[in-house]
Amino acid sequence: MPAQRASVSSSAPTASVCALLLAAALPAAAQPNQEWFVPGQGGQGGQQRPAQGQQQQRPPQQQQQRPPQAGGGRREALPSLPPGQPPPTAVIGVVDVPEIQRESAAFNQVREELERRRQRLNEDLQREQNSWREQQQQLANQRAGMPPDQMRQRERDLQDRITESQRIFRERSRAIEQVAQGALVEIEQALGMVIRQVAASRNVNMVLPRPLVIFNEPPFDLTAEVSQQFNRALRSVSIPPESADAAAPGATGAPAARPSGGSQQPGAGQGPATTGQPAQRR
Repeated sequence: MPAQRASVSSSAPTASVCALLLAAALPAAAQPNQEWFVPGQGGQGGQQRPAQGQQQQRPPQQQQQRPPQAGGGRREALPSLPPGQPPPTAVIGVVDVPEIQRESAAFNQVREELERRRQRLNEDLQREQNSWREQQQQLANQRAGMPPDQMRQRERDLQDRITESQRIFRERSRAIEQVAQGALVEIEQALGMVIRQVAASRNVNMVLPRPLVIFNEPPFDLTAEVSQQFNRALRSVSIPPESADAAAPGATGAPAARPSGGSQQPGAGQGPATTGQPAQRR
């Protein structure tokens, strides 16, 4: 296949452009030996810049403080390298990965399943927080007619239930993120293999993402073919089911059992379940 030239070969990434601009600006901002007029210094009106053609005199000690250059100021020339194999002529292809993901059955399956699990987690969290508030209100109403020791025990039980619920919700949220990461890794690996196969069938040796390309002719675009082959290669992703802890904690309204010794999990009170506040102890 004859070599083709892409019209984007002259475009540079944004980071390279910024680096070039910074490299061009630094020497101008770091020029030494510039004299500036400073009000209030010197004799009358401050120090003046020397007239043109006159060299400013510096103290001898300042001229002798310059360290000598290593190697006598001479640099050895690098030895020439032997001639090597030139790189091949670039045959460029362009791929739009976000468009492939939108058309991918496996990607949409993972996205829908993760949305269902997150929605279920939010509903369970809202239901549990409502239960906390109801129990807090009941304790507040019963405070006047309940012995202090019994009231403190009821408050500790509610606090333990809130702490345990927060731990469970944090674990469920972490499990959803782990499932998402594993599924996306599988999708990315399969997509990479398909892109290499399509590129090899077209004798393409360089594939660029479409968002980085300003302009390209339609023959350079491999998105449609890659999307078609990707749907054939990966129709679905195996997603592990949710664990038994996915059920809403404390759904029956009974407080959770206190840990032995009254110790709490590290980091309690943080995470998704932070809206409900424990009852105030007397």
